[in-house]
Amino acid sequence: MKTENTVWHDQHVSKTQRAELKQQKPCLLWYTGLSGSGKSTIANAVDALLFQRGCHTYLLDGDNVRHGLNGDLGFSDEDRVENIRRISEVAKLFIDAGLIVSTAFISPFAADRAMAAEKLAAGEFIEVYIDTPISVCEQRDPKGLYKKARAGEIKDFTGIDSVYDVPEAPAIHVKTAELSVLECAQQIVDYLVEYDFVK
Repeated sequence: MKTENTVWHDQHVSKTQRAELKQQKPCLLWYTGLSGSGKSTIANAVDALLFQRGCHTYLLDGDNVRHGLNGDLGFSDEDRVENIRRISEVAKLFIDAGLIVSTAFISPFAADRAMAAEKLAAGEFIEVYIDTPISVCEQRDPKGLYKKARAGEIKDFTGIDSVYDVPEAPAIHVKTAELSVLECAQQIVDYLVEYDFVK
C-alpha cells in the first residue's frame, strides 16, 4: 500500500557512478527451477567464481530470506507472489548499489518473474533456468521435501500439487543433469563476460 505522505528522494551518487567504481555492470541473475534442481548450489558456485575475479556481488537465497525478511510468509500462491515481490524490490536496491545480484528462488509463476524484470532497466534482468528433470530432483531431495509432498504432508509443493511455469526463453538455460556444478557455474560466468557485465 502506498502512502500519500512520502516523496522520492534523489541521491547524489548514481547507480552508474557506483558501477563504474566497481568496474562492472550491475545485473540480476534470477535463478529459477524446481526444488532440488541445484539453484542455490550453482548460484553459490557462480558467486565464488565472480568473487575470484574481483567482482562485487550478493546472493539472495530463498530459504535464507524466509528466515528474516519473508519469515511471515507461507507457500500459498498469494504468499509466493508476495515473496517474489519483496525480493524483487530488495534486488533492485542492491543493483542500484552497483552489484551483481543473484536470487535463488523457485519463483514458479512466469508472471512474477516478468514483474521482477519490469522493475529493472532494460538488460539488467537475466533469467537463469536451472533445468533439472523432476525425477532427478526427487532422487536428490536434499531436504526430504518431495518425500513429504508425495505423502501429503506438505501442500502446495511446486511440481507435485502446485504449478511451475517453465521459462519460455531464458537468457541462460542450464541443464544440471548433464553438467557438473562447476561447468554450470562457468556457463553463467561466460555469459556475463560475453555481454560485458564483468571483465
